[in-house]
Amino acid sequence: MLRIPTGGAVRGTASAGSRLMSIGSVLSLLREEFPEVTISKIRFLEAEGLVEPERTPSGYRKFSPTDVERLAQVLRMQRDHYLPLKVIKEHLDALERGEQVQLPSPGGPRELLDGAPEVAAESPTVGRMGREELLAAAQVAASDLGEWESYGLISPLPCGGYDAEAVTVAKIVADLGRFGLEPRHLRAMKAAADREAGLIDNMVAPLRRHRNPQTRAHAEATTKELSGLTVRLHAALVQTALRSGSN
Repeated sequence: MLRIPTGGAVRGTASAGSRLMSIGSVLSLLREEFPEVTISKIRFLEAEGLVEPERTPSGYRKFSPTDVERLAQVLRMQRDHYLPLKVIKEHLDALERGEQVQLPSPGGPRELLDGAPEVAAESPTVGRMGREELLAAAQVAASDLGEWESYGLISPLPCGGYDAEAVTVAKIVADLGRFGLEPRHLRAMKAAADREAGLIDNMVAPLRRHRNPQTRAHAEATTKELSGLTVRLHAALVQTALRSGSN
């Protein structure tokens, strides 16, 4: 558990009269409990409104012990309870008002995407289906599925069969086809998705290799949160581009 003194200098990073810390000092403190945290993560939490450090006239961040403890609380709620940042902020604001907050029991990762539907946890075999089941679920023809597979839009699982995401992709591709968009038009989307997935995978790979089971579980939760953010960013960028093109 992170211990942050509140009555004097913080581990030699500040004097008794000024206990504000640089982001580097904050990182060193947090890494005692959260070895996977980075400066980019701290900046991201600031951008999301989870912490508001002071700024020097030259623009440098200066964190108080209260800021550091708040960051630690955020990281604990993410690691132990898999809460989305929006919910974490609401909990912390309630605590500051002196209200009681009921946190979910530690357990498996929860859905982290704001506004996304709840998805029940399932075993590795639940939701697997054969080719005929996929065709029936998506209500598409075998010839269409074969064409989509040839363009890499849908692929069988390594162990065989398909999952629920394949049904979702098939339905969306079929809907786009009714507007005249053919599989060859969608290759750029597939390539972009592969690049985004690779970027996210590279970011969480160190967490997945960690020996601490909680850290590995946090890697999966982080993957879901990052994937949700990239989806929302992609949608926002498309809308922005469409508005710009119509002006």
